[in-house]
Amino acid sequence: MISIGIQKLTKRFGPVTALADLDLTIQAGELFFLLGPSGCGKTTLLRCLAGFYIPDSGRILFGDEDVTRLAPHKRNTGMMFQSYALWPHMTVAENVAFGLEERRLPRAEITTQVGEALESVRMQAYASRRPNQLSGGQQQRVALARALVIRPRCLLLDEPLSNLDAKLRLEMRTEIRRVCKEFKLTTVYVTHDQKEALSVSDRMAILDSGHILQVGTPQEIYRRPARKTVADFIGETNFIPGTLVSSYAGQLTVSTAIGEFRGVQGDPSATLVPGSAVTLSTRPECWSLSSTRAAVNAVAGRIGSSVYLGENAQYDFVTGGATLKVLELNPRLADRSGPAELFAGIAPDDVVVLQA
Repeated sequence: MISIGIQKLTKRFGPVTALADLDLTIQAGELFFLLGPSGCGKTTLLRCLAGFYIPDSGRILFGDEDVTRLAPHKRNTGMMFQSYALWPHMTVAENVAFGLEERRLPRAEITTQVGEALESVRMQAYASRRPNQLSGGQQQRVALARALVIRPRCLLLDEPLSNLDAKLRLEMRTEIRRVCKEFKLTTVYVTHDQKEALSVSDRMAILDSGHILQVGTPQEIYRRPARKTVADFIGETNFIPGTLVSSYAGQLTVSTAIGEFRGVQGDPSATLVPGSAVTLSTRPECWSLSSTRAAVNAVAGRIGSSVYLGENAQYDFVTGGATLKVLELNPRLADRSGPAELFAGIAPDDVVVLQA
């Protein structure tokens, strides 16, 4: 179990800067996600950690050891690829044993470690089968066992669940987290799937154009995005432009075209003064609809359209020339679309004030 330190890391491909002066610390035993849109640099960073790419400048530390220019096979990292990369002519056990055989371990020790690795991912009963006799989820478990059997210092996962169907993805999310915590592995996991990152990670970094926009726990990233780009990427949100009126005791008052709102600052390091142009970020599920007006942060309007989904309903709430996305759990208002006036209210703690 090691920490990973990334210091001023830069990687270019010709005129394109894939990573730009990155600083990041991943704690020992942490399940850390790299998240962002296609082309943001997350896979490039993972490949730099694995040793497949050598950065143009900066350093990578595994604990106190500088591995920036160390060959991949000398880093002792376990890697899981999107494509599984299993040998089709080998059995499950032979696939898992491959890395140990390359290290020239004694046969008895290989047999023991392969058995333990397959047991850890609940695949010991399939040891004699070949990959084409397994489901996608089972192949993913074998790939995980192969990465674990070499007793890696850290585990690197490159979108490992993207080829699985929705049900298997849910199952494997839980399984990967269980195994990583059981083995106390420092794990770096690349994905573009927000739900995957929110449900599995200890912490995550949001990348865009080779830069880290924000690092935090799933709750911090979702509830307190520091930038509009982060709020827009993680989950669904309403953006309401406005002007800062005042700030007192950590609560900001913002004037918008649909009314005045009280909220909290998303980025504590941002300098916001009265008169600053700002943007409010409000999650659809944070709004509540009622026939009575709340004391603060309430706007009058009507349900313009709705989508009923059983356990929840999604509404377009039309107010003052603007339309807000509102999500109602255990919906009771799905048949209230039309001219009837309602009030949408939101708690100040759920209104995040961002620099415009």
